[in-house]
Amino acid sequence: MEKPPTIAIAHHSGRGHTDVLAQSVRAGALAAGAEVTMVAVETMDDAKWEALDNADAIIFGAPTYMGSASGKFHMFAETTNKRWGRQAWKDKLGSGFTIGACKAGDKDSTLGYFATLGAQHGMIWVSLGLLPGWHLSHESENDLNRLGYFNGAAGTLAGDLPAEEVHKADIATAEHLGERVAQMTAIHLAGRAALVAK
Repeated sequence: MEKPPTIAIAHHSGRGHTDVLAQSVRAGALAAGAEVTMVAVETMDDAKWEALDNADAIIFGAPTYMGSASGKFHMFAETTNKRWGRQAWKDKLGSGFTIGACKAGDKDSTLGYFATLGAQHGMIWVSLGLLPGWHLSHESENDLNRLGYFNGAAGTLAGDLPAEEVHKADIATAEHLGERVAQMTAIHLAGRAALVAK
């Protein structure tokens, strides 16, 4: 039996909203047969770094604050420089997710930042792989990818609402992202194994 893909979800959650999406990404990846490790980036230690180094894929997640990922995620990203220098994460698959209070709110800047971070590490980026929902008159806010992002999964929730009220469509979109990354990682690993076996 082939070894299941291993995925690490490296995320920061300010008030619990991002953690709701992180857990949804995890659920989707588990449903697709992956092994998943959750890594809270504000409390890094040797075991967490090892989990990231050993993962086949890393999914980045953070809230969008002031047009980019949270400061604590940026601090984590800066501390990856030694791994960048030796390209320790090269050819891992990567993706990302975010949430913010405004419907637009520059969440695309956060997802783009995650993709650039992945590119600097030589990672292979996995898009959301969904057409936009809720962009035609007969569609609804309950559609997958209701906010129309492509570089990863995004959610929105009014800033004065608790994490328990994250929209079900955003949760389902995050689950889709986890499932897609798990599937793409399995395909990537199988292709690499087939090349080695030649």
